[in-house]
Amino acid sequence: MKFYSTNNPSIRVSMEEALLRSLPADRGLYMPETIPSMGADFFNSIADDSLADIGFQMSSALFKDAIPANRLEELVHRAFPFDTPVVALEKGKSHVLELFHGPSLAFKDVGARYMAAMMGYFLEQSNREVHILVATSGDTGGAVAMGFLGVPGIKVTILYPTGRVSELQEKQLTTLGQNITALEVDGTFDDCQALVKTAFTDVELNQQFSLASANSINIFRLIPQSFYYVRAYGQVKHFGKPVVFSTPSGNFGNLSAGTLAYKMGLPIHQFIASTNLNHVVPRYLETGAYAPKPSVETISNAMDVGSPSNFVRLTHLFNDDFDTLKQMLSGYYFDDEQTKQAMADVYQQFNYVTCPHTAVGYLGLKSYQHIHKDVCGISLATAHPAKFKELVESVIHTPVDIPASLEELMNRPKQSIKMKADFAEFKDMLLQTA
Repeated sequence: MKFYSTNNPSIRVSMEEALLRSLPADRGLYMPETIPSMGADFFNSIADDSLADIGFQMSSALFKDAIPANRLEELVHRAFPFDTPVVALEKGKSHVLELFHGPSLAFKDVGARYMAAMMGYFLEQSNREVHILVATSGDTGGAVAMGFLGVPGIKVTILYPTGRVSELQEKQLTTLGQNITALEVDGTFDDCQALVKTAFTDVELNQQFSLASANSINIFRLIPQSFYYVRAYGQVKHFGKPVVFSTPSGNFGNLSAGTLAYKMGLPIHQFIASTNLNHVVPRYLETGAYAPKPSVETISNAMDVGSPSNFVRLTHLFNDDFDTLKQMLSGYYFDDEQTKQAMADVYQQFNYVTCPHTAVGYLGLKSYQHIHKDVCGISLATAHPAKFKELVESVIHTPVDIPASLEELMNRPKQSIKMKADFAEFKDMLLQTA
């Protein structure tokens, strides 16, 4: 399997190179050279398959013999000791896909643990070391910190915007130590993301380090996220209705992953891009004009992205054809008050507790179903509500328990390095660790 750059399709690199270097030198994004179709028999037979079973089969189709089959199966099953269950709010009509059963209680555990397993394999083969740089708007940092903690040959630096992540999210990425360093940036997520992207094109840094990314700019964050769309379909296909997915969206990696599953043959009827007031893509679907802008702070902070990196991948998967994209993708956006109301409504109607991101996804699904009624809807529940404990409790007026594994983190001291959103300062900080 080879991977090419979205900026220059003539560039071809190996699976190992795309995984460990993350970004092409031309600042494009890597995409798989071919996207295999899994075939109807596969999708008809997955009802009882686990996330790991599905992940192994799809990985095998994508990577061919890049990793021996027995090792690949071992790596995928090691990455996914948990599942991604679909829970019915209204059977056959409205469901949530719970993606928070991994160690950091967020959907990004799926991508982070898969990447850690794959990177560990190739580093073991080559005896190389890599330095992972990752920007987070909330959940990525915790998932990466926990997924890569203690992995030999890997050092991780996480950049996050000060005051813009929840207390529990911050604890997840600032209390582990070992090979994990947290940088608290005086700025926005977009500032953090810009620092990381610039680092990957800096000649001196690339001479000193083998840099890699665990953000969704790395194609190996997205590939495993496609697996749970397939796993979800397997759990609802017996209803015999067209299946639609509503994805809470910020950097648009999750939706790009769903599109990859669609390109591999998953019979999805419609995607719904559900955003907060960082509504660049829903506005694009309305007007045909893509206009990134500075991010706006909201209560669904992991989606506070004004210039989504994966937009280019999303359009690329639809051959950069606006009309084709618009046929498969609907977009809706909601403010904080609407989000809080949805959290309250879901709890009152279904006795189900949602985080604010999940509530945005639910709102998008309900908006779509207001017009398209006879569909089986799945809204992605991207984070455990305990990660937003104070907010959730203030909305539903009911205590939210923190799982024991995370409650322990709340008593650990925070360890972060404060810095400005300045690349020269960031670069000097990295060089001091060389």
